[in-house]
Amino acid sequence: MDSERPAVHVWDCAVGQLRRLGTVGAESTDYAEAGWRRTQRTPAVTWHPHQPLLLVSGENGLVQWTRAGFSEPEGLPATARYRNLAFSPNGRTLWASPSSGDEEDAWERSDVLDLASGTVGTGPSWDTGIAEHPAGGLVATLFSNQGATLGLFARVDDDTRPAAMRVLRRALILDADGYRPPIFSADGRHLAIRGNAYGNTLNVFEFPSLHCVLTTALGDPYPGYPYPPEWLEQMRAWSRHNIAFGVRPGVLWVGTPTGTLIEIDLHGQRAVEHDLLGGSPVTALTATTTGHLLVAGGGGELALLSLRADSLRADSATARTPDADASRAAVASFLAATSEVPDVGDLETHLVITDGTRTWERDDLESTTTATATDPSWLQLQAAVNTARAQDK
Repeated sequence: MDSERPAVHVWDCAVGQLRRLGTVGAESTDYAEAGWRRTQRTPAVTWHPHQPLLLVSGENGLVQWTRAGFSEPEGLPATARYRNLAFSPNGRTLWASPSSGDEEDAWERSDVLDLASGTVGTGPSWDTGIAEHPAGGLVATLFSNQGATLGLFARVDDDTRPAAMRVLRRALILDADGYRPPIFSADGRHLAIRGNAYGNTLNVFEFPSLHCVLTTALGDPYPGYPYPPEWLEQMRAWSRHNIAFGVRPGVLWVGTPTGTLIEIDLHGQRAVEHDLLGGSPVTALTATTTGHLLVAGGGGELALLSLRADSLRADSATARTPDADASRAAVASFLAATSEVPDVGDLETHLVITDGTRTWERDDLESTTTATATDPSWLQLQAAVNTARAQDK
């Protein structure tokens, strides 16, 4: 993704070196005057899980990239202006939101497109990327509201055509909105979520327990409104695409505005800082399937780094092979401990939610009338609403 304009650059890094293959949106005007509309102009992208095929949904509609070049994908709705895209794990279905139907409530559902036939079905509400568990059979996504964001999990039904997401009752709840898509670790034992609209928070949860093992703010925490100018400048200095799990289980990497990478050991609760880009801010960070870290810098730099068991190296990567049996067992355990949400009715009435520390059934939330200043704002609001309802009776 380009930091100057709503463009997407495609690179080849298969042999440990970077080679530019093409750009989608190179003719777009820059972000300089976009302001808050920058988010709306940012393209949505998704890679096919098994083929060198990229879909980009931008200002000019949907564009498909393959090794043969760029083209317009066939069979998609003419009215589609998707903000989020994801291929199903088998690659034969495209999940997209918001719905291409009625604009009035388009965010209340999503499109499910059978790529072979071009048929369009209706799927559940989601709005912030979809992450597949490494063992397969389960995905995670987010459904956002200004007051709170739900971290939803869904069983993947590949037997249907198109492939369907069956949303499950167990869910996470995060304060406010504005998060980035969830990220599973390579071994499937952790789930990380960056956000939110009011600060550079970082939350990491164990899987399948959903126990929170790390919650922190990158930089100074949210000071409240009105924002002090120096805090706002600091918050904007942090990239929202700056986390990636390493090859070693329990290790999360975080890029900083000063060009360093922080290596966080989630098991040992330790952090080590590595100098990298000579002071140029890290604007994006991701892990490749070959066990490398790809780092982008504010000056246009791209660095492809090999990872060994416990550090950054300049030579070839020697990644540990995740325990596939343990990963599959974690998914099976999660599925066995919950059930699917019915297709009809209000989604939230069926969920059992947790913030990683406490868990609430729907009856618990509807009876809550007390909350302290240290509780998340969504819980304070819920308690206030319940108190007002009780007084009106």
